[in-house]
Formats: sequence, structure tokens, C-alpha cells
Amino acid sequence: MRQGFVKVAAVTPDIKVADVDYNKEQICRLIDETVAGGAKIVVFPELCVTGYTCSDLFTQDVLLDHAREALLEIAAHTEGKDALIFVGVPLSVEGELYNVAAAINRGRILGLTTKTFLPNYGEFYEMRQFREGPEAARRILFGGEYVPFGPQIIFEAKGMENLIVAAEICEDVWSPIPPSIEAAREGATIIVNCSASDETIGKEAYRESLIGGQSARLIAGYIYANAGEGESTTDLVFGGHNLIAENGTILAASKRFENGVIYSEIDVNRLVSERRKNTTFKASENRVLVRVPFEIDITSTMLTRKFASRPFVPSEDAERAKRCEEILTIQAMGLKKRLEHTHAKSAVVGISGGLDSTLALLVTAKAFDALGMDRKQIIAVTMPCFGTTDRTYNNACKMSLSLGAALQEVPIRDAVLQHFKDIGHDPEDHSVTYENSQARERTQVIMDIANKYGGMVIGTGDMSELALGWATYNGDHMSMYGVNASVPKTLVRHLVRYYADTAEDKELQAVLYDVLDTPVSPELLPPKDGKIAQKTEDLVGPYELHDFFLYYFLRFGYAPSKIYRIARYAFNGEYDDVTIYKWLRTFCWRFFSQQFKRSCLPDGPKVGTVALSPRGDWRMPSDACVASWMRDLETVSPEQ
Repeated sequence: MRQGFVKVAAVTPDIKVADVDYNKEQICRLIDETVAGGAKIVVFPELCVTGYTCSDLFTQDVLLDHAREALLEIAAHTEGKDALIFVGVPLSVEGELYNVAAAINRGRILGLTTKTFLPNYGEFYEMRQFREGPEAARRILFGGEYVPFGPQIIFEAKGMENLIVAAEICEDVWSPIPPSIEAAREGATIIVNCSASDETIGKEAYRESLIGGQSARLIAGYIYANAGEGESTTDLVFGGHNLIAENGTILAASKRFENGVIYSEIDVNRLVSERRKNTTFKASENRVLVRVPFEIDITSTMLTRKFASRPFVPSEDAERAKRCEEILTIQAMGLKKRLEHTHAKSAVVGISGGLDSTLALLVTAKAFDALGMDRKQIIAVTMPCFGTTDRTYNNACKMSLSLGAALQEVPIRDAVLQHFKDIGHDPEDHSVTYENSQARERTQVIMDIANKYGGMVIGTGDMSELALGWATYNGDHMSMYGVNASVPKTLVRHLVRYYADTAEDKELQAVLYDVLDTPVSPELLPPKDGKIAQKTEDLVGPYELHDFFLYYFLRFGYAPSKIYRIARYAFNGEYDDVTIYKWLRTFCWRFFSQQFKRSCLPDGPKVGTVALSPRGDWRMPSDACVASWMRDLETVSPEQ
């Protein structure tokens, strides 16, 4: 539970219809198993104490009295067990029968949440036996204590203010206005659902879509426990399809027709952070729901959920290809509009033979095609200088010609040397002045060429470079439209590869593959033995790490200590703890110290959920201090 992670479980026990003693034993056994497994919230199916399919046996006093006794015994069994447990049970109250989810904590029944919407269509006829829950919760005497009874009871964890839980039952979530909506508006971060949803063709996919969608709509965690094998098969079959979701993502799903337990960890702090940022998530102004505290120990949670090491890049080939095509289209359509609006006669791209300028040129070609403009009006400018290698120079030229652009070569060596002379800089001093003078000279060249031909300069820098400030201020940092501004480096590589894989021109394809194999470098230092001497990732760290840090820092507001923790899971076997920690420190320092470059960025299209535009997603003072974030990171160490 440290850093907001709460281990949860959705359980489908083996049951026998109307055999309450047997069902009670199975429920107690699985409570022991899940609590021993570290689960702090445990959810069982609808009416699992008796079985959902008892039909008119629900009118029998023997079954109902036995179910009431079993619930009290299950509650007693939880004495000393550190979890909030939800169990489905039929409950007779004041002469009427209700479908209830009982919340149990450390030997006590804390609340009895009633089902709001009773299905009475198709294969369902619950209104034959049950009554809809009351409009508002009240307290009833149960087992010698007064217990809240009714809809939408809120359970709040003592000592962990973001862990707030509410329950609904099966059909409730399928209704037009699920009770969980109001519960979430009153602060519930986790919704549980005791369910008995039968299996029919196509229902599995719909159920996953429904639960995932509801968790996204509510910006909540959702634990869905479904009835399974053991229910009557007179007319229906139940598959025990359990789901755990968080803000639209299915964290865990059980295999149907196999009773058992699924676990995952829901990050309640992340959910609260998302709600804070989302101005359309409106908290309820009038708190009307009954609120009940529960006890739980704040312990460290062993993480089992998966964290993608490349969060910007889909892992599935088909989804990745679809994503790449969509991004290329967004980039091209953004540039198309800007070229139309400015009545530009040409577009100028500085070509280095590296990944970023390659992507910018590909996007520009796509935009020109959409405009019906001749690609000859794309001016690809190569500007060799001290660090340019034959490999990158040849690739830049071949690629430009293969795409049908007009290639211009403007060597800048003499101009830079003259500049060194003008400012009194020793050419043998390969400091930042040596490097940045080249970058600024290149920007001046392409800006002036754009003026000469009535065009605009297309920016090449990507979002990862902007996050780290790995750009020369008023050099490659500046353009007239930055098509790559919200594309992270890990995704740039896949976009270029996708274009290469789908290219019909074999010569262009070969060049693009070679660009992909070339080390990332600004090529501002002289080559060694004709090869690139300056490799970016040796200097600032692996981009796959920085993109991971960037995603969780911006997207979810994670503290550095939490990012370090999940990075160790995500990159296990790829990077050791010391390496992750080292580059995370670098990321934090550079991200804060380099904001001034991001505060004056050119326009560029947003393509994903994370972006750094000072006009949109990220507005930060250029002189904000990193000290608090560094102190947080110092609370952990590579040895922990």
C-alpha cells in the first residue's frame, strides 16, 4: 500500500446450490488464501453464500436463516484478518428480501449494500424473489449491532485517505445510471461488484468493455467478481469471468470456466491525481451517502501488475502499426493546415541523416501529398561540418532524392570558423560553444533559405529531447512548425520503421533501415576513424529510460521515488538499479533546469496524452526548483 498501491482480489469460489455450509467453508478458505496473499480488498460473487441460481428456494426460511447465520460466521472468521471483504448474500429485512453485498472487516459486518437495479428480462427474473434496495441507506439491527443498510455505502480506510470503497451488484453497472457514478462523485476510488453474469456468445468481450469503460468514466479502480462453476446449469452457464480494472485498463482477467482468484494492485494515488487534473470530473457538492470507516494496516505491497517499459509504444504489432499510421497522419495534417494558412510555397527541412530529421522529412512529404503540392517544393538541406560522417551524409542525400525533395548542400565549416574568429573562440576548444555554434549556424541557414523561397522551416526535435533540454537554444530548438514536438524518441524509431516497412521504394527502404541502425548523435564533434564520436545516450542516458520517466512523471504525477520503484520492475533484466537511479537523477535535474527552452517552443501538433507545449499540456515556471523532487528521490537508493 506504500505509494498508493493496494493489492486486491476477485474471487470465484466453488459452490453448491443451496448448500450454505459448503459455500461458507469455501468462502472462508478463500478469504484465508487471499489475505495470506496480501490482498487488502477481496470481492466474492453475487449471492455466493447460497448460490445465485436458487430461484424460488429464496422464499424458504430454511435457506434464508441459514444464510444469515453463515454470514455472521464468515464475519467472525475474519477476526484479525487485515482486509475489507465483500460477500454476496440474500437478506430478509422487515419482511422483504434483498440482494446484498456485505462488507466485512476484522470480524465485523460494516455495511450491507443493496442491489439497486433488478433485472427482470430475458433469462433474469429477480423481481420474482427480491425487492429493489431503498432509496437511501438506514441502519438496521443485524447480529446484535446496528449496521448501515441500503445503496451506495462508502467505506473509508483509516490512515489511507485515498482508499475509499463502494459496492454495486451485477446489473447495477449494466444500467444507464450505475450507482457507482454517485459513489465516485463522493470520493470512492475503488468500486467493487459482486456479480452473477451468465455466459452467452460475445458477452465476454462486452463485459470487459463495460468494466473497463466504467473504470475510465469514473477514473476509478473496479473489482468485478463473477459467479462460476457450481451454479445451476438448468438454463444458464456461469463462467467465473473476473476482472480488475483501473481507469480504463484491464489489469487482470480470469480465464472463463475456471473458478479461482485473480490479483492485481490498484494505484489509488494515481486515480486521485487523475481526478485532480480532470476538470470535468465533478465531485458531489452535497455528501448524502453513508460513510463507514474500516481498519487496514499500511504495509508495503509487492507489485505483480505489469508496467510497460516502453509506455509510448504498443506491444502488439497490429496495434503498433495502427498507432504509427495515426500519428503520421496527425503530424501531416497539422503541417498541412499550417502550410495552407501561411500560403507557404515551400518547406525547408534540415537533414542530418538521423532519426528526427528523417521523420520530419517523411511527415513533410505526406503533408505535401495531402495538399497536392509537388515534393520538389520541399527543400532538404544538408549542412556538413566538423562532426558529419560519410554514413549520415550519404543517407541524408539518398533519402531526400528518393522522396523527390529538392536537395541543397550548404557546407557550414568555413562560416563556423569565421564565427569562432569573430568571437575569439579557439577551434581546438571543443566545449559547448564549439558545438552550439554549429547548431545555430544551421538554423540560420535554413531560416534564410525559407525566406528566400517563400517557405517555412520544419522543426525536427522530438519530445524526449525537449524534456531533457537536449537542444541548442535558438538552434535546433527553433523552427516555424515542430512536427515532432510531442513524439517521444522511442516512438520516433517505430514511426520511421513503420514507414520503411510499408515503403514501396526499395532504395528508400534500405536508406531508412540504415538510419535506424545509426547511433543517435548530434554530430557536433569530429568523428573518430570516420565513425560517430559523440553518442547522445552515452551523455544523457538511454532514451527508453527517459521516456519511461517522462511518461509517469507527466501523465500521472508520480514522485521520483515511485518512478524508481516501478522502473525496477519494468526494466528488470535490462538495467540494474544503479543505472536506473543515476539516469532518473539526471532526468529530474535536466527537466527542471531546461524548462526555459520549453517555455518558448514553436507550434506543433499534439499526438498523444503526454505533451510539453507551454500553450497546452505543460505550463511550468522556467525557474521552478527541483529540490523537493530530489529529496523525494533520496528517500530510496539503488540498494533498496
